[in-house]
Amino acid sequence: MTMASQAIWPNGSARPWFDHYEPGVPHEISVPDQPLDEILRSAAGRFPERVAIDFLGARTRFRELDDAVDRFARALLARGLGRGDRVSLHLPNSPAFVIAFFGTLRAGGIAAPTSPLLVERELDVLLRETTPRFSVCLDLLVPRVRAVRTAIEGGLSDGTLIVTGIRDWLPVPVRWLYPLVARREGRWHPVPHSTATPNLVRVLRETPGGRVDSTAAPDDPAVLQPTGGTTGTPKAATLTHRNLVANAHQTAAWFPGARAGAESTLCVVPYFHIYGLTVAMNFSILTGATQVLHPRFDPVAVLKSIARTRPRTFPGAPTMYATLAAHPARARYDLSSIDACISGAAPLTLDVQRRFEEITGGRVSEGYGLTEASPVTHCNPIHGHRKIGTIGLPFPSTDARIVNLETGERTLAPGEIGELVVRGPQVMAGYWNQPEETAAVLRDGWLFTGDVATMDEEGYFRIVDRRKDMIIVGGMNVYPREVEEVLMAHPAIAEAGVVGEPDERRGEVPRAYVVLEPGASMTEAEILAYCRENLARYKVPVAIEFRTELPRTFIGKVLRRVLAEDRLQQSAGTPGTAGEEQPAGEIERAEEAEPTDETDPADPA
Repeated sequence: MTMASQAIWPNGSARPWFDHYEPGVPHEISVPDQPLDEILRSAAGRFPERVAIDFLGARTRFRELDDAVDRFARALLARGLGRGDRVSLHLPNSPAFVIAFFGTLRAGGIAAPTSPLLVERELDVLLRETTPRFSVCLDLLVPRVRAVRTAIEGGLSDGTLIVTGIRDWLPVPVRWLYPLVARREGRWHPVPHSTATPNLVRVLRETPGGRVDSTAAPDDPAVLQPTGGTTGTPKAATLTHRNLVANAHQTAAWFPGARAGAESTLCVVPYFHIYGLTVAMNFSILTGATQVLHPRFDPVAVLKSIARTRPRTFPGAPTMYATLAAHPARARYDLSSIDACISGAAPLTLDVQRRFEEITGGRVSEGYGLTEASPVTHCNPIHGHRKIGTIGLPFPSTDARIVNLETGERTLAPGEIGELVVRGPQVMAGYWNQPEETAAVLRDGWLFTGDVATMDEEGYFRIVDRRKDMIIVGGMNVYPREVEEVLMAHPAIAEAGVVGEPDERRGEVPRAYVVLEPGASMTEAEILAYCRENLARYKVPVAIEFRTELPRTFIGKVLRRVLAEDRLQQSAGTPGTAGEEQPAGEIERAEEAEPTDETDPADPA
């Protein structure tokens, strides 16, 4: 029985959320039987002269983008890429990402996007999992990627690393001036074009044009997206072409008033994250919208860009909306073009929603998703009835229900609290090469999200808590267990516990509690420096609190809940069971000591 033919929800009642869809939003969508790169081919056919990408003023039309994707696909095939081979992408938002991503798919390969923020230890885990045949790298990241892949494979063949720099994609005359500014700021790390490290632009220029038809089938893997899943153990969600095509169409259906080939999307959320990949990049290409593309979130650059390009849609994270609304330069720019925002990656507060809507006149609607669902499953209506504090209604062709926490076999009534489970065409095929992990979260067609939630009588869902102890820092997932393992790998540290605490700017930040080995001596600054060497910047704790012991269960598990409660008591100035409190200035010093832009590959421009 197909979803379209089901008349009732699993508990025997009609799906309540349909009554609250905006006019024009369908209950079900038809998912085209095609590979994902076909959405670009179609857009290039319908809107050939439409600007597909506006990258800091450099414009690429749809026909030009489609031609570049054909050329890159042909180049990969000529270099020996086989159907199903992986290509890892180590790039910020840029035309290079879009070309490399769709070119990989068109050549029959599987794209493996990877955060440019990852350090070698983290990168090693992911590349061992995905075993890429080729890697497309930002020039700044070549030494890191080369070192990791060489350690894994014992050596690299010529042409395995395809390189590009931000300068390659800038408009004239900015492209001419970029080396002067980059040298002054310590950002100039060019990699010469060679047979060992060919430059992407040279590869595209030297490869013959002509149509390349994808050999991929709709149910073939398209993307291996890194995720910690429900346990925090690094793994890759296998997202098929059909999954990603479906979620792009579902997202487009949520904007019934959008005009195909006539609008723009502000694309600041990173494309190496599944949220940006689907809700910014794929959505824009599907609808013929211009991607107003930024390599990083620079508030002033974004404000200028909104005023210059007049985008209608702005998918983002609460921290972005809050930063722009509070920025002292904000009043100098016209932001009135912003009409519709889907807020994801972290909870949206009423204060942030109101402030951003006041300055733009647009609407900010909170949504919800997870990597394993490509990612979006829920959203509040854009111009319909929103419920503050909820994640809204299930997307078209998406079923959702709340099941009991004990077995997951009983559907709960509205108002009851349990685990959120979802199903739909966007749900992943499974975890790459991890059948046991897959079986734990995919049961009878339902994806068990690991999030504790409730649904009201009208079909609006609310997240209550996380079964997984994930900390969301500015929209990026941090798993306490990973940070704890890094800390305890240091010979001076005996025990560690990591919890999230609220932060106005980033939503949450990690704080670490550490017990030193007997006789060991280590300062907070030394521990933070060690963390920066072994963790991406957003995973580094904001502060280290020293303890003589950590609260544990009778079987020895650290009680993170108790640590979090202790911190709340300290913040409120009330006595608690916490150990010795660190000086207030330590948090500020820790943040000041974070890597500067010169060493941050996510800030390349």
